Amino acid sequence: MLLRCLHRAAFASSTLHSAGQLRLFSRSAARCIINDDFANRHIGPRRIDKQLMLDFIGFQTLDDMTNRNVPNLIKLDRDMDLPAPVDENRMLKEIQEIANMNKVYRSYIGMGYYDTIVPAVILRNITQNIGWISQYTPYQAEISQGRLESLLNYQTMVAELTGLPTTNASLLDEATACAEAVAMASRAARRNTVLLDPLLHPQNRDVIQTRSDPLGISLGELDMDRMELSNDVAAIVIQYPNTEGCVQSLENIVAKAHENKTLVILVCDLLALTLIKSPGDLGADIAVGSAQRFGVPLGYGGPHAGFMAVADHDGKKSLSRVMPGRIVGITKGANGERALRLALQTREQHIRRDKATSNICTAQALLANMSAMYAVYHGPKRLTEIARTIHKSAAYLSSQLKAAGHQTIHRDYFDTLKIEVKDLNGVKKRAEEMKMNFRYFEDGTVGVALDETTKAEDVADLIYVFNGVKADVAVVEEAIFEQASPLIGNSEHSRASLFLEHSVFNTYHSEQQLVRYIKRLENKDVSLVHSMIPLGSCTMKLNASAELIPITWPQFNGLHPFAPLEQAAGYQKIFSDIEKWLCEITGYDAFSLQPNSGANGEYAGLLAIRNYHRNTGQEQRNICLIPTSAHGTNPASAALANMKVVVVDSDRHGNISYKDLVEKCEKHSNELAAIMITYPSTHGVFESSIKDVCNKVHEHGGQVYLDGANMNAQVGLCRPGDYGSDVSHLNLHKTFCIPHGGGGPGIGPIGVKKHLAPYMPGHPIAPVAGRTSGAVASAPWGSASILPITWAYIRMMGNSGLKKASQIAILNANYMMKRLEGAYRIVYKDEQGLVAHEFIIDCKPFKKTAGVEVVDIAKRLMDYG
Repeated sequence: MLLRCLHRAAFASSTLHSAGQLRLFSRSAARCIINDDFANRHIGPRRIDKQLMLDFIGFQTLDDMTNRNVPNLIKLDRDMDLPAPVDENRMLKEIQEIANMNKVYRSYIGMGYYDTIVPAVILRNITQNIGWISQYTPYQAEISQGRLESLLNYQTMVAELTGLPTTNASLLDEATACAEAVAMASRAARRNTVLLDPLLHPQNRDVIQTRSDPLGISLGELDMDRMELSNDVAAIVIQYPNTEGCVQSLENIVAKAHENKTLVILVCDLLALTLIKSPGDLGADIAVGSAQRFGVPLGYGGPHAGFMAVADHDGKKSLSRVMPGRIVGITKGANGERALRLALQTREQHIRRDKATSNICTAQALLANMSAMYAVYHGPKRLTEIARTIHKSAAYLSSQLKAAGHQTIHRDYFDTLKIEVKDLNGVKKRAEEMKMNFRYFEDGTVGVALDETTKAEDVADLIYVFNGVKADVAVVEEAIFEQASPLIGNSEHSRASLFLEHSVFNTYHSEQQLVRYIKRLENKDVSLVHSMIPLGSCTMKLNASAELIPITWPQFNGLHPFAPLEQAAGYQKIFSDIEKWLCEITGYDAFSLQPNSGANGEYAGLLAIRNYHRNTGQEQRNICLIPTSAHGTNPASAALANMKVVVVDSDRHGNISYKDLVEKCEKHSNELAAIMITYPSTHGVFESSIKDVCNKVHEHGGQVYLDGANMNAQVGLCRPGDYGSDVSHLNLHKTFCIPHGGGGPGIGPIGVKKHLAPYMPGHPIAPVAGRTSGAVASAPWGSASILPITWAYIRMMGNSGLKKASQIAILNANYMMKRLEGAYRIVYKDEQGLVAHEFIIDCKPFKKTAGVEVVDIAKRLMDYG
């Protein structure tokens, strides 16, 4: 059958082509069957479309076009040294082999990460659904009502569980949420000292330290027994329950803090809050944490949605007006109907730039939607039952360990026990035998954190590991059911306030009901299943199905981020390959995969520059030059790194004004820390002077930060590390095909030249030799579980496919520009009359001639999807 098909193809061709052409076509057809070219399926325009567009703009080939508009001085004159591309089937076989290198143990480590059961209906209809994962951030509310409703559900879930009324629509993770809360509290209280609970999770403490140092926030230890607070203490930060699992009585501590006008920040576990008093019940001002255990896999550290909720404070002291992240609000449409939109946007970086309350842009919208749907699906009753089962299992385990002569350190706990064991070596040996991970403290005690997946047979195995005696599973199961749990009933910690009373959390508890609800929301939005992706300012892409398959495998999503390194050999292979490939693509010498958004990557890169200057005795360097065309996150990130922003003008072509740059470099020569530039610029041009710009900044002692948001126009054509940049972040959630999920997840790894490598992010749990900077995210490798997507994309595209993707993006933009330039003024072109992968049109004349403004055109485009 295969030969007959090939013959028919060849025969059909013989009526059109010569014999030589016939043989060429036959070989090409055979090769296509053997190796189905992923790049041709991934990239939109067909061959004939591509040629028609090239003809229209006056070029014969893609290379002719990019040779004209990519400046000669920076052009890459060789192929990238990447593995030859493979098709989807071969890639899946290779990555399955890599996944099998990981060892998935039962992890009872805790520390903010807990295994959970992802409802199949959510996995299938949200996580693997292009209608939910492909959209950009919902700035355009008219075509985002479905996602906005789901994010409002997330906010409602967090608000009711924390007992605090105002929440945002997610943050990057728990540790960055802690750091954001500390900065917000310092800003709101106008004080510069924050005291930390000694029993915070270590990663939370480290990220707080990393973020606080540049801002001049002084950190100290909180003595909860003495509670002596000076007048300059802005806030106290307490883990609730703490990192050892203890549930503390906090009412008196909160009262003493408020006597000193000190804010109280509680770092919470949402599932625990179904049983124990909420932060609102305790009088806290701010609650932060992670929603991971609401139906999002461990994923070797992420992505997971962080959260923040704040109490009501009147007038100028309102925390809601200075809190970071997006907030979904309820309003009315033009016809008076209920509508949703992003609220209080004047706090955010895309408007306030260096005066913004945070640099956060990408958050964790997709993961927030998963957690919200988890709460919608289970409702308050089922969530409480899950929490109660976990707690009763922990209580039963504690009783069995005590009976065997072990000691549990804390009386009050939710799911985590700290145990003083009789025979530590025996426990470790049996744990390895049973493939279990625990937390081993320096004092010889052992931490055991149970979770939703812990069943009676797991508890029986735990009893064997600690006591050396096999337990009967049926007996264990019955005993857990009968177990009296100390946090339920009349305990001082028991929650009395109701939660999740809204009908949305009490209606969709069958699969059919939830599927219909999910689909109803999906159909309110525009996504890749409907049309092109709107508002993708940083190059949105197809999220290919083959790339998404591996992230659902337990070998990738079942690992705890603090599991022993030898259990994650597959992940380490993925990390090593990606770092090596990105170095080749960009011309940098080293990469860190830890930053879990583009803005977080910006911050990590600027922090590397800051620490480099400090280490070389140049602490006075704090000026960051930023062109007028920069993304809003650039000045916001510079402000977080305690750099002073100085704006550089643009010329009439949209380029950086070299004259203005020279003047400002000379004026601030002794204080110049860095320049942040986007290339190609957001004006849509390849600036011919980019190498001169880099040289001029270096001449005055500064470093060059190149924003990699527009890297899609450079891959295979030029490399930032070759033409003078010292550091960049890349948006793997755009340029390298990780889905953006309607506002997250994201990964913003930073690439650096050799001299900045020691200043890339470190981590307290998985330190990297030679690195001196602190962590910028909760997990050592950030949002590790979605990195296989980027690995798969690069593996299937190879050198030629990646280069072609860049060239097609540039071709599409120039074709559209040529089509429109007769009716619209193109604001910026390069000296050749070309643009890069985006361009700007001037709509101002229509206001004079027809009363039509640019917003009217934008909304009309939305009307047509």
